[in-house]
Amino acid sequence: MEIKKYAVLSKLPKTKFKRYTGVNKDVFQVMVKLVSEHEQKRKKKEGRTAHLSIGDQILMAPEYYREYRTLFHIGTDYGLDESNVQRTVAKIESILIQSGYFNLPGKKVLLSADKIQTILTDATGTPTARPEKSPKGSKD
Repeated sequence: MEIKKYAVLSKLPKTKFKRYTGVNKDVFQVMVKLVSEHEQKRKKKEGRTAHLSIGDQILMAPEYYREYRTLFHIGTDYGLDESNVQRTVAKIESILIQSGYFNLPGKKVLLSADKIQTILTDATGTPTARPEKSPKGSKD
């Protein structure tokens, strides 16, 4: 059973592709190119070949980070074990960070006031008030 999710998604219009992955098609193509180049430079190892295409391997990362899906659910979609999904997501993340193309600016750059244009705050995880405990002996 070979999964070709990327082949199907790559035929989507740009807006729907971004809606699914959270990344523009052009940026995703850069990701595929960077990972492909890294894999070609890497010394070939003994063992099994990859079950998934590079596009499908890269698609796992946005599914994990963007949709908050569990590794088990992603693995079920791709026909892999949880540990293989975790290793693949970590490998893709590492390759993209090492490329330098997707690095975020360092702390010093962020602290200099002249470079900050917008600050966004994620408030989706705000705590809610707990109900008060009823006094002892009360049966409400």
